[in-house]
Amino acid sequence: MTTVTAPLPSTLRLGLSRGSLEIKQFFRERDAVIFTFTLPAFILVMLGFIFDEPLAGFPDVSVSQIFAASMIAYGILSTAFLNVGTGIVTDREDGTLKRLHGTPATAGAYLIGKIVLVLVTTLAEIALLLGVGALLFDLPLPQDAGRWLTFGWLFALSVVACTLFGVAASAVARSAKSAAAVLNLPVIGLMFVSGVFVDIASLPDAMVKVASIFPVKWMGQGFRSVFLPDGLAAQEGAGQWEHGRIALVLGAWCVAGLVLALATFRWTDRRTR
Repeated sequence: MTTVTAPLPSTLRLGLSRGSLEIKQFFRERDAVIFTFTLPAFILVMLGFIFDEPLAGFPDVSVSQIFAASMIAYGILSTAFLNVGTGIVTDREDGTLKRLHGTPATAGAYLIGKIVLVLVTTLAEIALLLGVGALLFDLPLPQDAGRWLTFGWLFALSVVACTLFGVAASAVARSAKSAAAVLNLPVIGLMFVSGVFVDIASLPDAMVKVASIFPVKWMGQGFRSVFLPDGLAAQEGAGQWEHGRIALVLGAWCVAGLVLALATFRWTDRRTR
């Protein structure tokens, strides 16, 4: 008698299925949903009203509009890096990952599921930030397809890079209780040195050079290029938006993030085995 074995679903199909489940689980946690979506918008409102004045040399642009464009980088980092990192630590600690390991799901499928979750939640996060920016601070929304095309590839590269580094960073936190504190430290630091919480033109050159190593500086610069007038490029370090360099840097961080995520991802905590 011959036994016929059905082929296992592909990693992509498993990942998409996992992503659908992750989205449902995320939106069931109402407190997490509220915290995730409102914190970047809340910080934008605070900074926007405190610094709601015309930018020196650019009377038609306010400092709050610069914050509104730059804050998209924080929204992505918060959703992709922080939430993914803390979520994986929690999944590992409560045994979710161990149970998944006993199914046909692969690490690749699990990572695809996380990226799907981040894509959906980040789009909602950005919609909220743009709504706040447009309604409260008159942030102009692009009218030409070219700027939205730039937004599209910036968004995709930023989400993938931050998600993969969130996966890698989950190996650093020792427990679910400490994960948020451990992962928030580099995020807050990068927000300041990368010109997201402050005007990048006011930062010392040495600080900007350090920030140039990391993706957040380039994410903020890229999103400013989408929503602000081209004349504002003079505020950047090189005096131009540098789209080619932004794509190369974020692409390199995606590759590095993938290598690190695959090298550090564990179904169980080594310390508890």
